[in-house]
Amino acid sequence: MHNLLTDIAGVRVGHADDAALASGVTAILFDHPAVAAMDVRGGGPGTRDTTLLDPVNTVETINGIALSGGSAFGLEAGGGVQAWLAEQGRGFRIGDAVIPIVPGAVCFDLLNGGNKKWGRFAPYRDLGYAAAEAAGDSFALGSVGAGRGATTANFKGGLGSASAITSGGVRVAALAVVNAIGSVTVGDGPWFWSAPFEVSDEFGQRGLPAHFTPDMLAMRIKGGTAASAIENTTLVVVVTDAMLSKPQAKRLAMMAQTGFARAITPVHAPLDGDIVFAAATGEKPIDPLVGLTELGMVAGHVTARAIARGVYHATALPFEGAQPAWRDKFG
Repeated sequence: MHNLLTDIAGVRVGHADDAALASGVTAILFDHPAVAAMDVRGGGPGTRDTTLLDPVNTVETINGIALSGGSAFGLEAGGGVQAWLAEQGRGFRIGDAVIPIVPGAVCFDLLNGGNKKWGRFAPYRDLGYAAAEAAGDSFALGSVGAGRGATTANFKGGLGSASAITSGGVRVAALAVVNAIGSVTVGDGPWFWSAPFEVSDEFGQRGLPAHFTPDMLAMRIKGGTAASAIENTTLVVVVTDAMLSKPQAKRLAMMAQTGFARAITPVHAPLDGDIVFAAATGEKPIDPLVGLTELGMVAGHVTARAIARGVYHATALPFEGAQPAWRDKFG
């Protein structure tokens, strides 16, 4: 166990980003098709090919997931991931046709100081291809891939990951791109809202403050009274090696959303596009009631930890007026 999404066998993750652009793409690939579903709680999501994840729809499995910056422009990243998978002959087969199934979601990072004057076509399709090509068993955290340009209310956002094993031996892990309207820390201090769920010192072991003041509990949101509904989103992918049906994967995604509430304040706002993809590789049978309940509980824990780790490992963008990283103040 390396405390990463790739602790689930058959899952690979790759990043591609551009320093001048201050944006990027993260590709999550499955060696074998995975059962998947999703849950959206934020009021401003940006997604690609996610309707097929509804349990009532026909396609049961997916080949990959594309997460990207760039707002709606970033939706093209899925085409790049799809192109790479098609070259490998991986996808949904209909006769002689092979169609890789790659749902995706984006976050807004167009006002972070990077050069977004890319000309006629945005670079996200090419970044998606490069991210898929780079996918492997290990990957970096922080200001990389889809988290390159992410921000929060007070500190630089980023990409985090965490994993765990249930009492029954089922693995579950999360990857989070943290670009939230709210704050991942308590007030202006070093404490992460996720502190009760921290394992070892994975995000600094600062715990929680001895007591909470009204200022700590006051709302901190990106942009203040000028906050925009299109500028924020936290994207999470939860993967398990359990055997799940599509409705069970949907329930897992719903339960994993509790991790958002443990890690970000405020959250699930009309100003966010918060989304969880849940995927199952189908290696281990699981009890459909108690087993799934425990799996969802642990998924919430790893989601909260992954969100904190995304901010903990982030680095500030090299632009004048760029948002500081947590480590710049408390590192």
